[in-house]
Amino acid sequence: MKNLKTIFKLSVVIVSLIVSCSSSDPTPVTVPSGSVSITDVVKSKYKSAVTITVGTTSIVLKSNGLPDHKTPYWGVGNALYEDFPNGHHTNVNTSMTDHNYSMTIPVNPTAASTHEATSLGPIGMALNGVPIYNDREGGNVALDALTITTFDYSGAHPGPGKDYHYHTTGTYLTVDDANLVGILRDGFPIYGRQDKDGTYPVDLDAYGGHTKATAEFLDGIYHYHASNVNYLNTGYYILKAGSYYGTKGTFTF
Repeated sequence: MKNLKTIFKLSVVIVSLIVSCSSSDPTPVTVPSGSVSITDVVKSKYKSAVTITVGTTSIVLKSNGLPDHKTPYWGVGNALYEDFPNGHHTNVNTSMTDHNYSMTIPVNPTAASTHEATSLGPIGMALNGVPIYNDREGGNVALDALTITTFDYSGAHPGPGKDYHYHTTGTYLTVDDANLVGILRDGFPIYGRQDKDGTYPVDLDAYGGHTKATAEFLDGIYHYHASNVNYLNTGYYILKAGSYYGTKGTFTF
């Protein structure tokens, strides 16, 4: 009889522990690839400078690529002009001009079977219509400290074609937050360094992303995060390096 009572008590304890653990453990986010439409978020979050055309399977975003915030590249005398950060070039001759950008992305972004490396040029578009670039510069070499001295407070500069673009996080884009930055060419969103709950993700995959709920996708979606590594100790954080998670769409200009 004593043995039966002991077994019963142990059973109650085990069941209680199981119930306790199951009620407190976070529920994993499982979202089938290609099951989430980004249409509503694109339409509500992109700024008025971006023209949006939604089709059955794809979305086309068009912009002139000019920023809606302050930068020295507007030129002295412009209402949006501000000087370079301390220690950065004040004698840069490169200016910026408008372009006819057009990015086509899928309505339902899907993981690719083969993950293509990002290359030079636009790999995505920020919410204000400015192109997003990876961590490489002309000649396909990594950004160096000298090149970074041409960056404004937003981690951006124009290229030889006077095409203003972001490489890193910055004041008018995202700093240390969970803000939506834009959409990459494969249709997956990119966010700042933090997760929705204000923590820094520790489970990012080889492509710099994971599947989790965000402020815009409450049921979860695969998304990228800006790197949480202080690049070359410059105070800037690379937005995206490496390969795409999905299949990239077109970006013309």
